Amino acid sequence: MSNVLRIGGACGYWGDAAHSTPQLLATGQIDVLVYDYLAEITMAVLARARARDAKAGFVPDFLHDALVPNLKRISDQGVKVITNAGGVNPAALATATREVIKRAGLSLRVAVIAGDDLITQAPELVKRAPIDMFTKAPFPQAEAIVSIHAEIGAKAVAAALEEGADIVITGRCDETALTLGAAIHRFGWHIRDHNYLAGGALAGHVLSGSVQATGGNFTDWDAVTSGIDTLGYPIAEIAGDGSFVLTKPEGTGGLVSRGTVSEQILCEIDNPQSYVVPDVVCDFSEVKVEQIGPDRVQVRGARGNPSPDHYRTCVSWADGFKVGQYFPFYGQGAEQKAERFAEAALAKASAILESRKMQGFSHSSVEFHGSEAQFGALRATDAVRDVVVKIAVRHAEAAGAMTFLKAVNGLAMAAPPGLCGYAGSAPRPTSVLSLFSFLMPKSEVPLTVQVGTDFERKLTSPRTALPEEPKPPKSHVPPRAPMSRGAVVSVPLSRLAWARSGDLGDTVNLGVIARQPEQLPWIWAGLSIGHLERVFGHLMEEGSMTRHFVPGMAAVNITLTKALAGGGTSSLRSDPQGRGFAQLLLAAPISVDWSLLGSSEQ
Repeated sequence: MSNVLRIGGACGYWGDAAHSTPQLLATGQIDVLVYDYLAEITMAVLARARARDAKAGFVPDFLHDALVPNLKRISDQGVKVITNAGGVNPAALATATREVIKRAGLSLRVAVIAGDDLITQAPELVKRAPIDMFTKAPFPQAEAIVSIHAEIGAKAVAAALEEGADIVITGRCDETALTLGAAIHRFGWHIRDHNYLAGGALAGHVLSGSVQATGGNFTDWDAVTSGIDTLGYPIAEIAGDGSFVLTKPEGTGGLVSRGTVSEQILCEIDNPQSYVVPDVVCDFSEVKVEQIGPDRVQVRGARGNPSPDHYRTCVSWADGFKVGQYFPFYGQGAEQKAERFAEAALAKASAILESRKMQGFSHSSVEFHGSEAQFGALRATDAVRDVVVKIAVRHAEAAGAMTFLKAVNGLAMAAPPGLCGYAGSAPRPTSVLSLFSFLMPKSEVPLTVQVGTDFERKLTSPRTALPEEPKPPKSHVPPRAPMSRGAVVSVPLSRLAWARSGDLGDTVNLGVIARQPEQLPWIWAGLSIGHLERVFGHLMEEGSMTRHFVPGMAAVNITLTKALAGGGTSSLRSDPQGRGFAQLLLAAPISVDWSLLGSSEQ
């Protein structure tokens, strides 16, 4: 058996490209394929599906696009498949998968991991009434709860592989669990091997980003070879010590560089010194990312602390309805015309609600695209002649949300000139499933694994002989104030750094990586809280801003709380996941010594 485990990241979200599986299998060198479909928004969608049909609630794309067309090659090559496509109904997906295997005349063993679904514990949890771990909001009412799922870890995945499973299907699990479970099984890592576990978790975190680690969503997008339709999917070559090399299939498009990998490492991480997953508390602050060859990057130096005794648990609950629509205007004064139209539409809809003695809208949102309104006070345009206004509302009742649609469409001929739009199907109100997060003791989450037709085996949380004390985090002194050797100039941050943003509920994370380590002091000084307030203040609702120094990657990690108007399915924003926030930061100028503006690596 090779001392390197090769895992292909074949999916990073529900809707990822179907060609990933044959592309990775074509290398002939893959040991495991992992498919990460789930996020809070996805779970909400699947919960809605199961509410309509008890046999639904899993991701059908895994079965029809990933598995069926490639099943024989997967079997011939002896590749293990691990996925959380089970969603809120992993047993149903396992049954469908076994039927497909039987029809193909193959003998692959399918494991299903269950126990993350805690909906039967809803009455007890309502009595216990935990508060939201982020917002401090009260627990939802019992009648509003749609689903309750614990984000389980890698132990169950490793147990399924140990039982001889070829395909492992889970429900809700942490994004790192699929990869880490395979690594635990291959290398026999122990619960005390914290640094190894942290390295495996980091590999899983990177692979869960799919092609975002190989050139997708990259700051230097124009430096990425070939088109975005031919990007190679990521492969992690994991060693027994938890370090790994990230690469992609030879001959595919894209780019694997210090920049692409570092951006993905910091994506959707709050505190890099305390990245909590079910199996280990990770410290990525001293991780080294090194280019060791064309499209080959080595990642090492992750450290770990003992695992938490709880699972993060997410409740999705019915929180009213939302609806919105985009209205393009063009011509002189387009932005002013769009503003007048939005004001009139909301006023008309509110008046109708009042006349019907219905409560008003709980939330409303008006955003302008094409006028640099997202840039706030840093917008660089004045009058624009082409703009799109998005108007959206939330209401407790579907009928209330529909009132907005009737009101706004009734103003079409009364609008200022220049209003137009694509003549397609009209939007309809959709239910809002809001997210509530709390911590559930692992002892109260009874996980089971069933391989084939064997009896379910209950899993228990391992305990070490003696309680483990976590190592105190190392104190990292931020860079000193920069000293100039020549003229100081003002340039967009993009000249000095790569950056990527993502969401953590209603919080935005921004990872900023210096292109050259000597540029980091200027970046740290430039990204002061005052600077961040100028860039993002108009988008935040009394939230806080935090900076973390990440010396190993010459980086800064930033978190902005209450920055997404609720985030996920609750938000009415056009960018409810904060994916564009990094673009605002990269465009904002900071000061730097002109001598440091030499050529930058990719």
